[in-house]
Amino acid sequence: MHLFKKNSELQQYLKAKQEQGLSIGFVPTMGALHQGHLSLIHNAQEKADIIVCSIFVNPTQFDDKSDLAKYPRPVSKDMEKLEAIGCHVLFLPSAEEIYPPDLPEVHFDLAGLDKTMEGAHRTGHFEGVVQVVHRLLDIVQPDSLYMGQKDFQQFTIIKRMLKLMDSPIQLVRVPIMREEDGLAMSSRNVRLSETGRKKAGKINKILFQAQEDAKKMDLATVRANALTRLKEGEFDVDYFTIVDGDSLQEINRFEQSKTSVVCTTIRIDGIRLLDNIILKEA
Repeated sequence: MHLFKKNSELQQYLKAKQEQGLSIGFVPTMGALHQGHLSLIHNAQEKADIIVCSIFVNPTQFDDKSDLAKYPRPVSKDMEKLEAIGCHVLFLPSAEEIYPPDLPEVHFDLAGLDKTMEGAHRTGHFEGVVQVVHRLLDIVQPDSLYMGQKDFQQFTIIKRMLKLMDSPIQLVRVPIMREEDGLAMSSRNVRLSETGRKKAGKINKILFQAQEDAKKMDLATVRANALTRLKEGEFDVDYFTIVDGDSLQEINRFEQSKTSVVCTTIRIDGIRLLDNIILKEA
């Protein structure tokens, strides 16, 4: 595996590969890699010739600076995992490489996608996500980009950004990887207490029950039933909503959208855990 810390050195390497007719698949991460991240690499390997993974803990997407300070950074272990899976390139830039003083500001009309769900609880978060993904894409210039379904709102926002850019980059959504008890894999899971971890394993069961309910009930009832179960389980719920997969606006009837998604964020031990399940997709 090749390791690059400088934009110019990475670009020189990738340009040579593209001149050989090889395609570039890109997986941006913030490190602390788990099987969910590695599934993105696996998917990229099926479609692209050269796989680039970046590790950069992006400061501009953290509204809570203490959360940024606590974010795990096991770079050596991450490198071992990437080596073992056969990743070709690791891009490990400094903040100065990503955000040089002369970097022009980039703004996109996100049509309110950044204001709902996570955006309502994390001011400026998605502005930071768009900023760093745009910058990384400008550096890497990939043919395809791989992102996880777990961060469904983030995926939808990046899809809009690429559309506004009229970008030829193929955006690939990779299904959620789950632990044995169904908890969506996340770098944050390791911060849960033993009791909190057991409780977290029940989140997906409520989601899957909502999926079953949706086969025979209207969506307002599905939502109400799920919220009742979450309340009975004494979960601290930031939100539980059923949205259109493109606009991220709440819906009450399947006919209102081509794609319907249940999205939720639950707080356990003060840690925010995201999950979602797709009810219907065109």
